[in-house]
Amino acid sequence: MARSFLLIVLYFTAQSLLAQALPKPVLLPNGWKLTPAGTSFPLGDLPLNMVISPSSKYLAVTNNGQGIQSIELIDLRKQKKIDSVVVSKSWYGLAFSGDEKYLFASGGHDNLILQFAVQKDKLILTDTLKLGKPWPEKIGPAGIEVDDKRQRLYVVTREDQKLYVIDLKTKKILNTLGLGAEAYACKLSRDKKELYISCWGCDKLLTWDLEKNIWKNPITVGDNPNELLLTPDGKYLYVCNANDNSVSVIDNKSKKVIETLDAALFPDSPSGSTTNSLAYDPSEKKLYIANADNNCLAVFDVSKPGRSSAMGFIPTGWYPTCVRLINKKLWVSNGKGFESKANPFGPSPVRKKEDVIHHGGITKEGSDVQYIGSLLKGTMSIIDIPSAKALKEYSGKVYSNSPYSQYRRDTLDRPAPIKMGKESPIKYVFYVIKENRTYDQVLADVKGGNGDTTLLLFGRKYTPNQHALVESFVLLDNFYVNAEVSADGHSWSMGAYATDYLEKTWPSSYSGRGGTYGGEGEREIANNKNGFIWNNCSRYGISYRTYGEFMEHERPTIPILAGHNCPTYPSYSLEIRDTTRFYVWKKDFLSLLKNNKLPQFNTVRFGNDHTEGVRLGRPSPYAHVADNDLAVGMFIETLSQSPIWNETVVFIVEDDAQNGADHVDAHRSTAYIAGGYIKRKVVDHTLYTTASMLRTMELLLGMEPMTQYDAAATPMWSCFNTSPAPFSFHAIIPRVSLDEKNVAINQWQKKSEQFSFDKEDSNNDIEFNQVLWHGLKGETPFPGPKRAAFVIPLADDNDDD
Repeated sequence: MARSFLLIVLYFTAQSLLAQALPKPVLLPNGWKLTPAGTSFPLGDLPLNMVISPSSKYLAVTNNGQGIQSIELIDLRKQKKIDSVVVSKSWYGLAFSGDEKYLFASGGHDNLILQFAVQKDKLILTDTLKLGKPWPEKIGPAGIEVDDKRQRLYVVTREDQKLYVIDLKTKKILNTLGLGAEAYACKLSRDKKELYISCWGCDKLLTWDLEKNIWKNPITVGDNPNELLLTPDGKYLYVCNANDNSVSVIDNKSKKVIETLDAALFPDSPSGSTTNSLAYDPSEKKLYIANADNNCLAVFDVSKPGRSSAMGFIPTGWYPTCVRLINKKLWVSNGKGFESKANPFGPSPVRKKEDVIHHGGITKEGSDVQYIGSLLKGTMSIIDIPSAKALKEYSGKVYSNSPYSQYRRDTLDRPAPIKMGKESPIKYVFYVIKENRTYDQVLADVKGGNGDTTLLLFGRKYTPNQHALVESFVLLDNFYVNAEVSADGHSWSMGAYATDYLEKTWPSSYSGRGGTYGGEGEREIANNKNGFIWNNCSRYGISYRTYGEFMEHERPTIPILAGHNCPTYPSYSLEIRDTTRFYVWKKDFLSLLKNNKLPQFNTVRFGNDHTEGVRLGRPSPYAHVADNDLAVGMFIETLSQSPIWNETVVFIVEDDAQNGADHVDAHRSTAYIAGGYIKRKVVDHTLYTTASMLRTMELLLGMEPMTQYDAAATPMWSCFNTSPAPFSFHAIIPRVSLDEKNVAINQWQKKSEQFSFDKEDSNNDIEFNQVLWHGLKGETPFPGPKRAAFVIPLADDNDDD
C-alpha cells in the first residue's frame, strides 16, 4: 500500500523564519525556486554518486558531466576536499575496499574499472581492470560492489546489460551473466550471500545467489529503479523508482514489496520528482529520499516497516543526485548546483589558444568557455538533521519553491481570455520544433526586447520571417527551454520531462566519451513513463499527426505514432532543405484539409537552423538559417491564408539553446506564437518555458498535464485576445542566397570536415560552437563576461502562500 505525503497543509501555513536560515530564493529558468538548506562547497561537473569509506574517514565523489570528469576525495572530519583526480571517462560506479586501501571507480565507456590507492589523503591510480575494448564496444560499467570476503568485484553494465564478476587478485573476469536490460546499481546482502541489482531498464530488482550461482525470482518494483539501500540489519531493501516518484520497500526474508513510499510533494503525482537516492538513519529509523526534479529531500519515519509515515521535506540545490547520512549530518550532491547562468561566451572561442587544452579527447574549459553542457557545476550541501519544528518550516519552503503547488490548488495566475477544452474556439494546434538557438543569437536586434546585439549571429537579414512574427504578434523575450541539449530537449519539448536515464547519460555521448544519443525514441528506457504529447492526445481522443518529429528514416520511433505520420516527410537531415520539407507538408496539409481529415494537433520539425559549421562546399550557416526561416515564413503564410486560421494557434520552439550565447541565461531561447486569437504587436516579458507551451496546448485541446512540469508551468494566456482577427502573412525572402556555400579554406573549415551531422548534436558541441562563431565572425572577441541568476525580489522572501 502506498504511503503518500499528507503535508499539503504546510504549504498554506508555514510562514515563520527557519531555525537554520535559508538563503534568498533563486528563481530557476524553469520557474522553480531554490532555497538550499545547510552549508555548501563546490563539486565538479554533474556529481552522480558518493560513497563513504568503511571507517567514515573519507567520502568519495564521482563527477560525470560533459566537461571535466573527476573523482574527488573529501575529509569528513574537516568537511573539505583534500584531493581531486581528473579522469578521462567515468560514470556512477564507486566503491571502497573493506580495508580502505583502495577506491574502485567506473571508467565509463573506456570499459575499465579504475583502481586508486588511498595513500596520505591522496588518490593514486595503481591499476585498471579491463572489461573489454573501449567504445564503440558496448559495455558501459555502472554500479560496482567490492566483495572482500571472496576478493571479488561485481560490476553491472548498461550497454551489454550484464553482471561481470572479477577476481581482485588476478584481475581476471571470472564470469559474465546476462541481465536482460540496462542496470544501474548493485548491493551485497549483509551476509554476503546475495547480490542485489537494480535493473534500470526492466523495472525489477534482480538477485544473484552467490553461493548457489543461480538467479532468484525477480521482484517487480517501480519505473526506472536506480539506487539501492540496505538496512544495517539486512532485513529491508529500499529501491528508488525515478519515474514513479517512489521508493519500493522490500522484505528480504519474503522477497516481497511490503509497501511503496510516495516521495512526491503531493499524493499520486505524475512523473516529475525523479526519486534517485537514499540515506538511512538506523538510530532514528528515518529514511531520506532525494527528489532530483523537486529539488528536495523527502523524509519518512520507517520505524514500522509496512506502516511508514511521511514527516516532511528539506530544500536542496538543483537536481540532487545523491544523499548520505554522516555523523548526524546530511550530505547532498546537487547535480546542477545552486543557479543557472548567462553564457555570453557560449559559442565563442576563448581569446587565447592556451586557454583551451585537450584532455582525454575532450575540451577542457578555460575561464571563458561557457557551453551549457558543462556550465552548471555541482555543489555539496551539508545539512544538520532538522528538529520537528525546523522540518515543518523546511517543508513549507519546499512547497513554496514548487510552482506545482499552485496547480494542486486548482488556480491559475492569469484566467484564460478564451474558453478551453471542448468549448475552445481553437480547433487546430500546430507545434513547430527547431534546433538549438538562443534569444540573443537571433532576436537581439528587435526593439522592445531584452537583447544584447554583440551576441547577434542571425539577425533580421537572415531571419526576416521570425522577426516579422515577433513584430506582428508577440515578442517573448523571457522564454526558456527546460532542456540543456537535444537529447533531453526533444523529450522536454514533447513530454514536459526528461527521465533520469537521459539526464545522467547524455553528458557522456555529448562530450565524445561514448554512448548513444538515447532520446527521440532511440532507447525505450529513455522514454517518458506515460509517453509524450501524442500519447496524451490519444488518451483524450484528440487526433494528431507528426511531420519529422520522433521519426528516423521516415519511420516512427515510438509505437503511438504508427499510422499518425506523414510517410513522405523527410526525417532529420541537413542534406535536405527545410523549404523542401515545407512543400511536402503543404501538399499533405491541403489534401487533409480538402478531405476534412485535418488532425487537431500537428507537430512539424524544421531543424536546419542547427547548421553544419563551415564545411567546404556545404551550405553556409547563414544559408541554413535563412532556409529554416523561409520555411517558417511559408508555413505561417499557408496557414494564415487558409480557412482555419481563426481556429488555429501555431507554437514554435527551439528544442534547446545549446548552440549559442545569451547574456541573460544559457537556457533563454527564441519562441513564437501566432494565430487568429493571438495579440498583435505586443511584448510579453512573462517568464515562460517549453512546458508553458505544452500546458497551453493541453488546456486549449482539453487535456490534463503529462507531468509535474507542464502542470506547474504558467500558461501563455497573456498572448491571447478574446476574439479573433484576420491576418494575411506573406513570407519574406531572406537577404542571403539559400545556395550560399562555404568556400573559405582555413582551420575552422578543416575542423568542420571532422564533424558528423547525420544526427543532431552528434559532435562535441563546445568545438562545434567555436567553429560556428569563428567561421562567421573571424577572430572577433567577445565583450567581458556577464553573470545572471534569477533572484526573487525581497518583497517575496516570505511569501509562501
